[in-house]
Amino acid sequence: MSSQCSGSCGSCSSCSSCGEDKLGKKMALIKRKIFVLSGKGGVGKSSVAAAIALKLAASGRKVGLLDADFHGPSQPTIFGAQSQKMGYSEENGIIPLPVSGVALVSVGLLLDDPDQAVVWRGPAKMGVLKQLLEDTSWGELDDLVLDFPPGTGDEILSACQLIPGEKQAVVVTTPQEVSLADCRKCLDFCSKVEVKVSGIVENMSCFICPDCGKSHALFSADGGKKMAENYHLPLLAQLPLDPAFMTACDSGELPSEIDSFAAFDKIIENL
Repeated sequence: MSSQCSGSCGSCSSCSSCGEDKLGKKMALIKRKIFVLSGKGGVGKSSVAAAIALKLAASGRKVGLLDADFHGPSQPTIFGAQSQKMGYSEENGIIPLPVSGVALVSVGLLLDDPDQAVVWRGPAKMGVLKQLLEDTSWGELDDLVLDFPPGTGDEILSACQLIPGEKQAVVVTTPQEVSLADCRKCLDFCSKVEVKVSGIVENMSCFICPDCGKSHALFSADGGKKMAENYHLPLLAQLPLDPAFMTACDSGELPSEIDSFAAFDKIIENL
């Protein structure tokens, strides 16, 4: 990926005389930046980020979704867009892929082989993240949802440093302590970098049997709820394990299933 300077200095977009101003102007057109975070992998963070973006778009808002998990970009799979590519023009830069009312940007939409490993060190990731933010033709958005890899590493730290203005985070966890322990570190990170935490999403809170309809706590019970109470944060939702929803994510049919997944409505209401 590369970019050309559009400022008066005639240099690259990362230079101090024009790059920061370009990024600032792009971000100023976006009213709200929502960081979807998790301390631990495998908690369903990407599916939550996709559902939030889709629900916001379905409510009539202009929404972008940036898949910032460079090593494991899941959004192309969730949206059924693995074989598609983002556009590019010299005048407008990167053109997001429009899917179900969401402007989607992902490194996964740049790879020729979806199984290709992305092998980048920290500085390279920071450079690509900056380019995706400032060289993408986002236009005016109500919301930009950013799906980050788990933990508190290069990608989220770079985003906090690069994106000006107010940012808010949604932290996704599962009920068991092994996930909660890492999410507490995530909350501490948000406090240190002054990112407002809008609330906690407890994913996989229970399993609802498709045969009998009964609810079963497969892991622990109410771990995310208790963490929200301890940190005086809103519990945005307790989401069950839903086989139909998981199948929709794997098959790229989430946009067609999202209207029936009512548990996400509470997240949107609280946001």
